[in-house]
Amino acid sequence: MDTEKQAIIKQLVDDMGTEDLTVVIGAADPEVAQVTAETVTFGDPSFAGPLAGVSLRLPVYHILEPEVKKVIPQDVYEEQAGFLELVANTEEIGRIFREIRDKIRKT
Repeated sequence: MDTEKQAIIKQLVDDMGTEDLTVVIGAADPEVAQVTAETVTFGDPSFAGPLAGVSLRLPVYHILEPEVKKVIPQDVYEEQAGFLELVANTEEIGRIFREIRDKIRKT
């Protein structure tokens, strides 16, 4: 996750707190999605951006997860994210994100 996006998320948390924020990630590559998810939950692993050493513990989901898909109007979802289902490994992404959320709950 680039430093500009990290700064935006950090500012949102500073302004609003974490209670009403959920992060939805749309990266098709499982590794990119995982690093992005871990950055907004546990802090920037590169220790280079605004979230370096900052554990926000934000709930994080992938756009392809059923929990997200069911709350987005079907036509909007198909237009904006439907193509990802064709190229992404949805099972692997779902597993990664469930593990991250479980890790948040356990810590």
